Amino acid sequence: MKYAIVCSSKTGNTASLAESIKSVLPGQDLIYCGEPDKKAYEADFIFAGFWTDKGTCDSLSEEFLKGLKNRNVFLFGTAGFGGSKEYFSQILKRVGENLSSDNVLKGAFMCQGKMPQTVRSRYEKLAETDPAKGKMLIENFDKALSHPDGADFENLKKAVLKFIET
Repeated sequence: MKYAIVCSSKTGNTASLAESIKSVLPGQDLIYCGEPDKKAYEADFIFAGFWTDKGTCDSLSEEFLKGLKNRNVFLFGTAGFGGSKEYFSQILKRVGENLSSDNVLKGAFMCQGKMPQTVRSRYEKLAETDPAKGKMLIENFDKALSHPDGADFENLKKAVLKFIET
């Protein structure tokens, strides 16, 4: 099994997931690991990581996914807002729509990821005009500070091992 791990990561969260994936796969079969690049198209199995931008993947990941042909794909990503399986499923569905029908989506994983402090500052300003919404966003921001965490990494590793067994 020749595989590639591609990862677009704005804050380092998704990159840490990519490293976790790399740690459970055989090193001799890795042909590419890095930002989305056409070099990865040579692999049979693609682990494609993204950060969430407005409810879907970032544009670099979108472009990469649209170029994939006849591959087995495992999507993984992080979202600052979240924690809800339903929300993550919606994101993964939208991201998966970038894959042409000749690809096989064999697995996916998402978890919450910490956000930059500038985001919290924006939420604090919002709380001045919309206290309820601001409070909710600040609470989510604070919850996200510990993610990805140990449980996230373990769940990802289990999902990856299940993917390679199929």
